[in-house]
Order: sequence, then structure tokens, then C-alpha cells
Amino acid sequence: MMQPQKKVLVIGAGVIGQGWAIRFALFGWQVSIYDADPEALTKCQAAMERVREHVSTLYPQLPVAGEIRQVDSFQGTYDWVQESLPEVLEMKQACYAQLGSVDASVVASSTSGFKPSDLMAQSSLADRFVVCHPFNPVYLLPLVEVVPHAATSDPALQMTDQTLQEIGMRPLHVKKEIDAHIADRLLEAVWREALWLVKDGVATTADIDDAIKYGFGLRWAQMGMFETYRLGGGEAGMAHFMAQFGPALSWPWSRLTDVPELDEALVDKIVRQSDEQSADYSVHELAAHRDRNLVAIMQALQNNNWGVGEHLNRYK
Repeated sequence: MMQPQKKVLVIGAGVIGQGWAIRFALFGWQVSIYDADPEALTKCQAAMERVREHVSTLYPQLPVAGEIRQVDSFQGTYDWVQESLPEVLEMKQACYAQLGSVDASVVASSTSGFKPSDLMAQSSLADRFVVCHPFNPVYLLPLVEVVPHAATSDPALQMTDQTLQEIGMRPLHVKKEIDAHIADRLLEAVWREALWLVKDGVATTADIDDAIKYGFGLRWAQMGMFETYRLGGGEAGMAHFMAQFGPALSWPWSRLTDVPELDEALVDKIVRQSDEQSADYSVHELAAHRDRNLVAIMQALQNNNWGVGEHLNRYK
């Protein structure tokens, strides 16, 4: 006897919400999207057709895709609700107030910055609520930062892990609530330094992207930071690396705690350089190149059963 098809409600069909909808649908779920844009469904369906081949390359045994539909209310029974509204605390809290009576086992937020206890300050959903922060493009990148709070029930957390793994994702549990979780705090540090390098005329936006693309970005993609640095210590490992390079932390190499003012001049400079850097491609063309490149990198890592490749092989 066939199992009934699982259902998800995706609230907010912007870049992240659309990515969630596509991933859930391609893994066989019935997807309902709630968004003020009357064209949200058309955009979501068109995006799914553009990326379906990429996803099926990484996950060749996908089930029959589920249907995506657009709804105009939160009413209904769902296995999962994924809120992906803009990063405005009051907007998210107002959404949860309307969701108070929804029949769903898990209510998750895609928030990149807010702590779950802040989001649930005045909500009746607390025992079913968990932050599930993904990374763009959600339909390809497996990482999800899972952040429970004190009121999150064990069954809800267990279902969270089970569901994410069923749709090919890699849950990463954040041990304590903290603004911006883990990955965005790391990204923010690199982003701040990059802003200074552009402002001070040390590098252009293209120079900085090249430094990442042709250098440490390739190392990070398959091994992360700490394991990469461990290799920098040679046979003696991390202990030697820390002894050799640890003193550099006190040198004036970074303006990490100092942020340039994002005045009109700096914003214009960055926008102009970025426009020049990407002038040959539309946003859709850049996204298509990104997706093909991500698939190629992940397939190469699959062949070596390493990093994200090991995760994809386990799913197979």
C-alpha cells in the first residue's frame, strides 16, 4: 500500500522560499506556497523546470515530483511548515500568530539571523518550532543549520532531522542559540574585510572573488577551515600550525571589528564594480552557471567520496 504523499506549506516564495518549494516538490512532496505575489506559482514552476536536471544529476533516483500550488490562507493540515519571509522580526511574529491553529508537526523558519526564542516570544507554536536555515540555492546545497530552543519538543526535533535527511539535506545542529547562527557569522567576517579592501582601493570586487575562486575557496569547499589549517602544520598537524601562525592574530591584518560606513559613495563603488564584473551575464545566466559548477564540484567529490560527496553517496 502506498504511503500518503507528505504536505508542506512554504510561506514566502522569494529566493529561499522558492528553493525550499522546489526541493520538497522534487523529492515527492505536495507543496503549497503562500505569497502576496500573484505570479509566485508561475515563477516557482518555471524555476523548477530550469533546475530539475541539476537536482536529478545529484539525486538520480528521485521520486515522481509533487505538485506545487498557491494558496491564499494558512488553513489546512501539513506535515511541515517552512516560513521564509523577509528578515523582519515583527513580520515573522505576526505570521506565527496567524499560524497558531495550523495542524502541522513541525513549524520551521529559514531565518538567517534571529534566535528561535525571539521568534517564539509570544507564540503558541513553541513546542513545534525550530530554525532551519538553508543556503542558496536551497535545491542544491544540502546544509541546513538546525537551531532548537528550550521549548522545542524531542518529537519535533526528531521529525526535523528525519525530514531533512529524507529530502537529501545535511542537518547541522547549532549547540546554543546565537544571532546569525554559525555560517553567516563566518561569512559576515569575510564580507566586512572585503568591504574594507574595496573601500581602501586594495582590490576590486572581481579581485576578491578571484582570491576565493582560485585559492582558499577550493580548499574550503572540500575540507572546511580547521582541517585545511591542520594540513598547513605539516606532519606536526594543528599544534604546529597554531604555534607558527597563532601570533599573526595579534598583527594588524584585519579590520574585523571595524566596519566601513556604507555611505552612498561606497555603495555606488561596489555596485559599479559588480555590474562591470558580471556585465556579460543576466542573473538567470549567472545562476545557471553557478548550478552547473556546483553540480560538477559535488560530482567530483562524489567520485572521491569526500566532503559533500560522501553525504550524497550516503543518500544514494
